Amino acid sequence: MVFCRRGLPAATKVVALLICVGVGLRVTSQTIPPHKAGIVLFDGSNLNQFDTFLKSKGLNSDPDHVFLVENGVIHVSGKEMGYIITKQPYHDFYLRAEFKWGEGTYGEREGQARDSGILFNVQGEQKVWPRSIEFQITEGGTGDFWMTDGAALTGRDGKRAEGPPGSALKIDRFGKGPSRNVVGFRDPVGELEKPHGEWNVLELVTQGNNVKQYVNGKLANEGTNPFPAEGKILFQSEGAEVFFRDMTLYPLK
Repeated sequence: MVFCRRGLPAATKVVALLICVGVGLRVTSQTIPPHKAGIVLFDGSNLNQFDTFLKSKGLNSDPDHVFLVENGVIHVSGKEMGYIITKQPYHDFYLRAEFKWGEGTYGEREGQARDSGILFNVQGEQKVWPRSIEFQITEGGTGDFWMTDGAALTGRDGKRAEGPPGSALKIDRFGKGPSRNVVGFRDPVGELEKPHGEWNVLELVTQGNNVKQYVNGKLANEGTNPFPAEGKILFQSEGAEVFFRDMTLYPLK
């Protein structure tokens, strides 16, 4: 904790003021509610907390190692559409995970903006893609919401977004600029990601009727009255090489 004190030299007062302002900004940009001890979804050694699903091979069949644990991280090749999905459903939680992009883009997404995502409140059949709300991870658009296959959320502007059956509908993140669907794209106005190849921190809070998404400590998006309101959590393989680590879920108190 930083205290702003009187009776300091002028230069020291300026530094102290800047520190206090910085602390204040951090507090207002990222508010994590009280929570219980964490449930480690990935401990750096195995995928025991997850099932795998690939569009071409179904459940728990990954002969080409689309999902591979290497050097304490999950390496997602992106060469097939699919995901790892938690074996248990969750509600009212704080999820923290880190990701960084690899190099390759494949299939229908070759040459396009690298794409992945964290889908939560997942319900229904295993498929690409199941009913869920998505914390979008994509070059130039990380922090967007996507409502898929009947899922719905009310944005901060009060408008209700509902994904059509078999399709999806987006709510852009705050401060997002114009986008281009090309590999390596970075938002010229409101980019939240770190430069390519660096680790990014994603935080998701679902608390009652409220959902908030943070990218590198900044509030990227929020909504209310999610449908579904609980379910499993999945991490996508969607045509781009990506890495995940430090994936922990904290049930809220």
